[in-house]
Parts: sequence; C-alpha cells; structure tokens
Amino acid sequence: MAKNFIKWSTASALLLSAASITPTIASAEQTPENNFSLTVLHSNDTHAHVANAPERAALVKKLKEQNPANLLLDAGDIFSGTLYFNEFEGEVDMKIMNYLGYDAMTFGNHEFDLGRSENGHASLAKMVKAANFPVVSANIDFSKDALFDGLQTKAITDDPKDGKIYNGIIKEVNGEKVGIFGLTTEETVSISSPDKVTFTNYITEAKEAVSAFEEAGINKIIAITHIGFDDNKAIDNDQELAKAVPEIDIIVGGHTHSNLPEPHVVNADTDPVVIVQANEYNKFLGQLDVEFDRDGVITNFNGQLHEIGGEGAEIDEGAAEILAPYTKQVEQRMASPVGATTKVFLNGLRDLGGVRAGETNLGNLITDGMLQKAKEIDSDVSIAFQNGGGIRASIDKGEVTYGEVLTVLPFGNPLAIVQLSGAELKSTFEHSVKEYPKESGGFLHVAGMKFLFDPSKPVGSRIVSLEVDGKEVVDSHMYKAATNVFTARGGDGFEALGKAYEAGRVSEPGFSDWENFADHLKSLKTVDKGIEGRIMAKVPFTDVKSGNWAYPYISDLYYRDLLNTENSAFKPGNQLTRAQATSFIVRALKLPTDSTATVPFKDLKDYAADTQNEIAAAYAHKIVKGYGDQFKPGEPVSRAQFAQMLKRAYENYTGQLYIPSVSNPFSDLGDYGKEAKEAMAMMAELDIADGDNGYYKPTASTTRQQTAKLISNFVYNTKQVKKAE
Repeated sequence: MAKNFIKWSTASALLLSAASITPTIASAEQTPENNFSLTVLHSNDTHAHVANAPERAALVKKLKEQNPANLLLDAGDIFSGTLYFNEFEGEVDMKIMNYLGYDAMTFGNHEFDLGRSENGHASLAKMVKAANFPVVSANIDFSKDALFDGLQTKAITDDPKDGKIYNGIIKEVNGEKVGIFGLTTEETVSISSPDKVTFTNYITEAKEAVSAFEEAGINKIIAITHIGFDDNKAIDNDQELAKAVPEIDIIVGGHTHSNLPEPHVVNADTDPVVIVQANEYNKFLGQLDVEFDRDGVITNFNGQLHEIGGEGAEIDEGAAEILAPYTKQVEQRMASPVGATTKVFLNGLRDLGGVRAGETNLGNLITDGMLQKAKEIDSDVSIAFQNGGGIRASIDKGEVTYGEVLTVLPFGNPLAIVQLSGAELKSTFEHSVKEYPKESGGFLHVAGMKFLFDPSKPVGSRIVSLEVDGKEVVDSHMYKAATNVFTARGGDGFEALGKAYEAGRVSEPGFSDWENFADHLKSLKTVDKGIEGRIMAKVPFTDVKSGNWAYPYISDLYYRDLLNTENSAFKPGNQLTRAQATSFIVRALKLPTDSTATVPFKDLKDYAADTQNEIAAAYAHKIVKGYGDQFKPGEPVSRAQFAQMLKRAYENYTGQLYIPSVSNPFSDLGDYGKEAKEAMAMMAELDIADGDNGYYKPTASTTRQQTAKLISNFVYNTKQVKKAE
C-alpha cells in the first residue's frame, strides 16, 4: 500500500511526516479510567435549510457545554435546496457553520451543482476560503480547476489551516489525537456538475488514509463521508466502506438522507465500526458518544438524534442576528408573485406516483415550459424531458410565487437542445424506467410525447411504445429534444445523452429551468390540470386499453398492490359495490384485517373470508356503517356514499377531522346532510374528484374505472397531508 499521504513541508512544517508523530501509549494497565471518551456532534444534507439556525445554534452550544471533549462535523450537501442558496450560494450557510464552531466537513455531490454555470465553482471556492475550519476530502482532485489554486493539499496534516482542503487532518481533543478524513461519492460525476473536478475510488483512498494515520500513531479514525448509508453497492456506500476498511472507527455519513436514530454497527464482535447519519434539512443534530480503549477500539457507544426547533426551543440571539439580513432578502424574493394561480395541488412529492416514479402534473408543466422556450429558439424541437430528481418540491393551490418556483427548481439548470436518433431516444427512456416502481432521480417527465412501458420485462426491454406527436418513434429518424444541461450531458447515468454531447449534438442556449417554468405559468395565468396519460406503466388487464382515460389511475393502483390480480379482466365500466368499495379503502389504508373481528351483519356469509375481514376492519375503524344487521355488500355505491366513506377513511388515516373551507362547492348537493356535504366538499378541495361543470352528481353510481381515479387521488393526497404534518 502506498504511504505517500503524509509529506513534510520545510517551509512551515504544515504537514507532518510519519516519523514525526509518536503514538499515544497508555503507561498504566488497561482500565476504564484509561479510556478516552469523545462526543461527535454531526449534521448532513442540510441543503440550505438555515431558517432554524437560531434554534440549531442554541442546541449545539448546549451540547458542547455538556460534552467538552467534542467534535462538530458535517457530511456535506449544504448547497442547493432553498432560496437561501439561490440568493447567496452558500455564504449564509458558512457564516452559520463558522459561528457554531465546526471542526471539519466534507463535500457533498450538490456542492458541485454550479460547475457548469457561467461562474463555474466560484461560489464553492469562496465558501471553502470563508470556512473557519478545514475541509477534508481524500478522493477529490481540484488541481485542474484554477479557482482552487492554493486551496488543496493532497496530504494529511496535524496543523490544518482554516479555509483549506486536505485529504485528512489530525485533531487533538482533550489530549488525544483523532484522525479525520473525507470521502465523496464518485457518482457525483453523473448526478451533479463537477466539470474539471475529478473523483477517485473511495475504498482505495480510505485505505491510503487509514494507513497514513496508523503510521503516524493515530488509532482513532473518523471518516466523514457523502457516499450514502445504503446507496448502490456497485458505486459506494458506508456499510461497504466499513466492511472493506475495518480500521475506521466512526463513519459520519450523508447523501442518502438516512434517519438513523441509533448508530448502525459493522463488525460488532471484533473491532466495531459505528455509522451515524442525521437525516436531512437541519431537522436533527446527531450526537454520538463513544469510548475508546488505549488501543483505539470502541468499547462503548451511544447515539441519538436531537430534533432542532419545535415548541419551546431555545433561540440563540447571535445566530438570529447573522441570519436576519439574509432572511429579509429571501422573504422579499419569495413573496413576489409569478402572475399565475393554480386551482390544483402541483405534485412534486416522492414515492410511487411522485416525481421520481410516475407522471405528475407538475412534471408536465415544467416540461411544457421547457418545450415552449425551446421552440422559440428552434422550431424543429418537438419534445422535452426533465429528470424527476431535479424537481425538489410541490406547489400548493393559490397564487404562485417566485419563492415556490425556485424551491421546486433550485439548481438553476440552463436549457439544452439535443439531437437524438430514435434508437438513442428509446435507450434514454429504457434508462429512465429501469428502477420502476422504485424511485429514480433519472425518471423522466415529458412533453410532446408519451410512452408505455412494462415493468415486468427485463431492464433494457421495458418500453412498449414511444410516441412523438402521436407517431411511433422510428429508430433511424433524428429528433430534437429540449432538456436541462445536467441531463443533456449525461447526468443520472444517461449514456446515450452523454455520447450525443461528446459528439457535439447538444446546444446550450441558456435560460434557467425555473425562469422557463415561471414564464410558462405566467402565460397560462390559471392552472387546473391533472395528469394526462403521458407516462403509463402497463397493466395485465385485457379489457383496459392504454387509450382509456383511467389507465394511469388503474396502473397506479396495480403497482401499489391494491388490485386483485387473479382475474385478467378489470371490468372498468362495472358499478362499484359496497363490498368492493370497502376492500379498496382497507387496502389503501393498509388496515390490519383480523379474522377475529366481529360485525353485526348477517348478509356476508356468501362472501370470501378476505372480503369479510376487510369489511370487519373498516367497521371497526368506523369507516363504514350498515343498515341494522345488514351491510348490503352487493348494492351499488353512489358517489355521495363513497365520498362519505373516503372522508371517514381520511380522518382515520390523518387522525384529524376534515373541515372544508367551502361548504358547498357543487350546485347539486340539495338536501344532503352535513356529513355528506362536507365529504363531497373534501373530494373537491383535496383534488380527489372534480365533478362535472359544477355538478357532483351525488346519486349516480360509481364505476370501477372512476373508483380507480378516486382511490389513486385519495391515496396520494392523504399521504401528502400526512407528510406535511
């Protein structure tokens, strides 16, 4: 193994040679009194969420005071995510970190988001220079980017300087020396914009760093990593690092936004490696208390996540004073209206049915705006696509502000126009859906085209049909597509796009994504659209054609495992019965179906045991009622009845009563009672059902295809409310 990390600087002895450090050796017999106790306070993936800095500062100061032998470390991704970044590009984050007294941080992939902007990594270099602590990075090379000249020293030092980058540092805490080094995911090349900055293998560099520390007599080693707790093993993750380099004692991780309320331990029975991660967005501050024996082996540890903020949280006035002028400017920008109003929730959420695993109305609007701008530049552009990972938030109903637009698209990715053959286009969309139904940041939203894919097929053979302007894509034809520069250059692993870029088939006319989106919203003035069937995952039902308006909703329920797939027919036009409606709701809420539950109904004996158990579960949770000792399972469900069942289900799921803001949004509710009217109002307000020209048609029966839409919208919107709490 090469031992070239530790080098001697004759100028000022900044760096130390391996021979210049004497290992710390206990002179007494090993006892608990000889052990070294250390508290590691840690953060990661804060993404410019600095609004709670006063609460965060108060907590950090309190924990530091309680635990004087401490280190405060950050695992990267302080860039990108809120208007504090768009306006100040890391300046406010670093001021807060300096105020809190961080000891070290490493780079996250999002620190490189601006690499292809007009000013390149100027803001990142400025941030590093402003740091009152060193940045550690063993597997990144900045040497080809002149902005970092004089900032990086590819070595380990026991005399680190503030505002400089080192492979690793040796930090003395309470008389004990601790080695700290950093790693960043090699995937940064495909998921961000490092440009001239390059990355090397994380395992190789970790072994080099550990070897250098050990030669220097350091037996307590911390890796600050931005490679993910459980990210792709083929690329990098913390658990694989711990297995490959067991000499590491502590891994302070980031990248996967993992919520680890307790530390994860690898090699627990021998020389444990303790892995911690503190979720995201400054929601938590992590605390790890460890005890080392004289050989540097962890003998005891305890970890927890402290929630930042909340009722009664202490405020640090110094942090509040630092934040105030930035907040004023951000609030002014956030409050400025775009000039459009949305009547529907614009879906930028995660999970199945969200932006990384399905068509959403927000994805459609963004790509429509992209296509509109591209056509102004080049009339031959016929399609547009946007990576779901670049859509970072949703927009609630009402007047849309610039703040909301910038939060949705915080990276400022410029417009690009790429020429692709039909074969390359198909390859691109095969890559887009390769993870489905799992989430993927590379899942593409589209405009000017639509596609159908079959997730049951092998990866690379999933696209069933791909249409541009209503015509099937031809392999040999050339197509001009609008996208963002990140995707056009092969970001998210799109090889066909990367090759097109290398071949000179990409133009970059500029115009950032959020500006195009804002302009498009302004041109619309009013937004009221849902999904349109641009992206569809194939279902096995022989009686549901891809042209059916309900196909996207039926597909959504199918991949959520809410449909009985024993039959090859879905029977979309059949009326929904009370038993079927109940089964749908119980499966959607994932209510436990206890076979011992009892109901007073005597007319269920001819129904399957599963159906009886589902009705019993719904009855127990007060979602359904009966008619004395009759449930009438085979009777059709009216739209009014189904609305009431869904309102009770919503209240059961969220744990709160739903009080609509408008009591009568439809003109045909007549003499219905309070519960029924509120239920039908909820259907409109939560975008579950939109009625027909102001009429709800409460007495009409509900077909199975209509039910698919209602249940799909219900599942998504109730999850939306739950996540917002």
